[in-house]
Amino acid sequence: MAKNYKLVYCGLGSEAVEKIRSLKSIDLAIARGSTAMNVLNMEHVPHTMLFCKSNNQTLAEWHQQTIENLKENATILYLTPIVPMLADQVGWYLSQAVPAKNIEIHRGEDMAFGLTKLLANYPQSLLVTVDSFMLEHKHYPPFSPDDSILIYTIENHDKLVEIQSLLSLLFPHDHLLHPLIQKPDGEISWDKCTLSRLVEIEHPITILFVPPISHDSSLESFQEVIAHLRAPEDGCPWDKKQTHESLRTYLLEETYEALDALDRHDHVSLKEELGDILLQILLHSQIAAESLEFSMADVISGINRKIIYRHPHVFKDWVVNGEQDVVQNWESLKGQERLKNGEKSTKGMLDGVPISYPALAQAQAIQDRAARVGFDWPDIGPVLDKVIEELEEVKAAASDEERAKELGDLLFAMVNVIRWYKVDSESALRQTNLKFRKRFAYIEEQSRIAGKDMQKMTLAEMDAFWEQAKQFDV
Repeated sequence: MAKNYKLVYCGLGSEAVEKIRSLKSIDLAIARGSTAMNVLNMEHVPHTMLFCKSNNQTLAEWHQQTIENLKENATILYLTPIVPMLADQVGWYLSQAVPAKNIEIHRGEDMAFGLTKLLANYPQSLLVTVDSFMLEHKHYPPFSPDDSILIYTIENHDKLVEIQSLLSLLFPHDHLLHPLIQKPDGEISWDKCTLSRLVEIEHPITILFVPPISHDSSLESFQEVIAHLRAPEDGCPWDKKQTHESLRTYLLEETYEALDALDRHDHVSLKEELGDILLQILLHSQIAAESLEFSMADVISGINRKIIYRHPHVFKDWVVNGEQDVVQNWESLKGQERLKNGEKSTKGMLDGVPISYPALAQAQAIQDRAARVGFDWPDIGPVLDKVIEELEEVKAAASDEERAKELGDLLFAMVNVIRWYKVDSESALRQTNLKFRKRFAYIEEQSRIAGKDMQKMTLAEMDAFWEQAKQFDV
């Protein structure tokens, strides 16, 4: 591997061309993108190569493979269209591998300057430069739909497909994009296309400009709204008065409203209710930040690290054999976290189930956690038998007090049956409650239509309407 090589780091433009012509020798010329490659070819620069690495190759591996056969004190020319130059990950890596005294930098022209008028339409948006290299293997875009985004050097169709897929998570398919492309005749010009047609572009893209979709779609923009509501001078009187304690009821209400939307399979309402829950989370985080307790960044960082830590089979090299292994690993790692955080080792698995949980949900959570360590029946048979046993004990109860206890045991046994069938007991009962309400409302409606007083109707009459109501069950 060559040592102490000289790096001539150039942006595109006349200054770079002058420097290239003045160099006495170039042992390796690396072009970042086809536009840079065309410049090197037009200047007849020897030993040129277009930056390209395999999908699973790291920059360190590419770097070692690229310069391993270079002689001592070789001169490497690196030509890039990316502005600012520090955003270029390849150039940055090359510069880190040599002493600063061996680096010569010639800043280029900003090829995105032609977007000046277009950018003027988005004065509230941040302008973000993204090296396409940073988008490799991403499952979610590392930028906001509120930003004006410049993505540099999309050189092949596979990368174009990958970037289109990422952008589709933030932007609608008809969102208008502006690619800077270089055609085979050398002409460089801005084009436009919708996101859905991005993959139809045949020429390499030097820059892809992605305009913002709005100014209110990011977590950061919503945090600004909440902070403004809490601002001492120009905030909202109601929001400024709220505390963790005063908001407790709202957090619970919004959670149940989201569950209700889930039960009704109402995705429009679910979207709204999730927003209401997010409002509560941000209000609590803002209150905490004002008291120097913690910030929203702390909340996100905490859950981010926790999820990565508890999924070593995804983010590390742990091997699991199915879902049960994942659950057991989760509990084991959770226990290690408790010890690391200084919690008493006597704290049990069930201590994490909140006492404030609704009774059915609490019962199912308790049973589920006990089952994670093997405290469970081997099959469904004994689970069903236990229900029958508890029902007989209810019948045999000698007093009201004893019967109440046995009814609790019966309910607990029924929840276990529901858990075994992989159904959420709380949701199942809510669905039944909703079904009963609809059917009973139908009886009330039919009694009004018939001009009958429900209190004077016979059970048989009401039951007939009940049977009719079943046809409207969803």
